Amino acid sequence: AKKLSDGLVALLGMEEGIEAPAETRTLLKAFSAYVEQEDLDDDASREKTDTLVDYANEQLRRGEPMTLEALSELVDEKQPQAFYDHIRNADYGLSPEIPPDKRTINQFRRFTGRAGGVSISFDSHLLGSSIEYDAAQDRLIIKQVPKQLKEQLAKRKE
Repeated sequence: AKKLSDGLVALLGMEEGIEAPAETRTLLKAFSAYVEQEDLDDDASREKTDTLVDYANEQLRRGEPMTLEALSELVDEKQPQAFYDHIRNADYGLSPEIPPDKRTINQFRRFTGRAGGVSISFDSHLLGSSIEYDAAQDRLIIKQVPKQLKEQLAKRKE
């Protein structure tokens, strides 16, 4: 039974003792803190987010775990150890290898919601810069409203 269990774990690309969704969420939390600490503009933040998501999806396709060192090298080619050092210095408790969780990765790229005739979708890197969430007052504040939307709203106001 043990050999069968070990074989199934290996076949599915799972690691004993590592919960993929929780580890992936912790990795994404560490990544968000790193990007915020680096004080990157929207384009640089989006580029790094895309790099992380692309790497995670590639590892998923291969059935292999993400490694913190490889991810760190991809996230910042000029300082390949910077993200890895950030993770270790902040002690997130991450394993050196993390099986990526597809659902968690996909939710990281975009926030979406729909209720009561309102549909909202935006890239996650905009939260905190162009979009703010005020939990106390249950408000979403959008800065830099898209031109097309501004025009529609202005026409409606006339």
